[in-house]
Amino acid sequence: MTDRPDADVCLIVEGAYPYVVGGVANWLQDLIGGLPDVRFAIVAIKPDVTPMPWRLQPPANVVSVAEVSLAPGLEVVPRRRRSADVAAIAAMLLAFLEEDGELPLAALFAALTASRQPWTPAELLSHPVLFQAIVAYTERTMPSASFHHVFWATRTLLGGLLAALLTPLPVAARYHTISTGFAGLIAARAVIQYRAPAMITEHGIYLLERQIEIMMADWIGSPAGQGLTLDADVPGLRELWRRAFRSYARLCYDHCDPIIALYAANNAVQARLGAAPDRLRVIPNGIYLDRFADIPVANDPAKPLVALIGRVVPIKDIKTFIRAAAIAHRAVPAAQFAVMGPLDEDADYYEECRALVTAMGMDDAIRFTGRVRVDEWLPRIDIVVLTSLSEAQPLVILEAGAFGIPVVAPDVGSCREMLEGAQSGDGHGGIITPLVDPEATGHAIAGLLADPDRRAAMGQVLRERVKCHYDQTTVIDRYRQLYLPAPAAG
Repeated sequence: MTDRPDADVCLIVEGAYPYVVGGVANWLQDLIGGLPDVRFAIVAIKPDVTPMPWRLQPPANVVSVAEVSLAPGLEVVPRRRRSADVAAIAAMLLAFLEEDGELPLAALFAALTASRQPWTPAELLSHPVLFQAIVAYTERTMPSASFHHVFWATRTLLGGLLAALLTPLPVAARYHTISTGFAGLIAARAVIQYRAPAMITEHGIYLLERQIEIMMADWIGSPAGQGLTLDADVPGLRELWRRAFRSYARLCYDHCDPIIALYAANNAVQARLGAAPDRLRVIPNGIYLDRFADIPVANDPAKPLVALIGRVVPIKDIKTFIRAAAIAHRAVPAAQFAVMGPLDEDADYYEECRALVTAMGMDDAIRFTGRVRVDEWLPRIDIVVLTSLSEAQPLVILEAGAFGIPVVAPDVGSCREMLEGAQSGDGHGGIITPLVDPEATGHAIAGLLADPDRRAAMGQVLRERVKCHYDQTTVIDRYRQLYLPAPAAG
């Protein structure tokens, strides 16, 4: 490790910052901006060499942004290499695709960087010795599979691994990855290369998210741009992808301390996936409460407003909200409903939702506002509703709580913990409903609309919970202590 690192912290993030707005990207922007005395380097991972526009401008304390492409270019500079050296590297690479075997990351990194002319991913992936090793691997593990599919899947998985090991890496006092996967591999490599500490914060559980994608995918045997699909009967190929991402997660957890989740249930998942229990920590997302301190209430008791704040995309299950709104509206005809969020991310789904509103006879009661400033709308809202199929720790619940608005939400992610508290006997800041259950959601909304006192009491409980456990100032300070630990007394 150099005596003068380029940065205090190197953040490693895949597919988010600074390319998108919202979610993890906004969380990182707030974290960096909240620690102006900490020097950050960013390693931003993207799918390939195609330029991606930045949607966020890094704060002044970001000293560098290095972009890493997982898919290498095709240009190769031929070099003379010993076949035995290439064969040894190929054997180590393919070990990452085996089930629960030894993962020789340190030895692989040493072999890749030992030469005065280090390997590039494109050079190695195009080498005939590696090609023959993949042929032998396929014949041994998936003899009835299409080699075409196996080759491109293997090339993609190993290409990302090689990119993680060979891309130039900023020198930092510590490394912080925001997922396992390829970002986690870079963090593990930093521990090996620089003997610097690494840590991880997972908002969702990356490995489980990738496994869901793999289960649903029809592309996992195809090279980018080829338009090929994975036939349902290709044996073993999905398991190949699952094995690779399990290997990458193991390496990340083995090299990171602490291993942070947003809530306790995800710590338990991390432990089941191999994380050491003594390294597990919970640091929730937070919110700046002062942002909502002086905003006056502007709701209309005669026309209570129920709002879903979120993108109009299938994962948010807007259709369940529409059906629930129709049920609640029959019970409380004066109520109004709104979907507040971007409409252009899935135009077909938005049109389906508009058609459903019409079919339910709710054109006069439900409106789609498009993207809004949440702090301008919260004073008018009486109940916030989520119907998402998947969430980690929804920011909208914190925003509603900061303003004292009760929430109706499904039992996903940390919604139950946020609304009902972590301990038995904690007050409720809203109502948890089953997933994809318009009837239960509609009755929960109607019950709160009919009982203003209960609504106010739940809103106050949620406000106090957010104040006690989700204050962004406290969250930022916890990361400061991890990034800049106090020197040992001596």
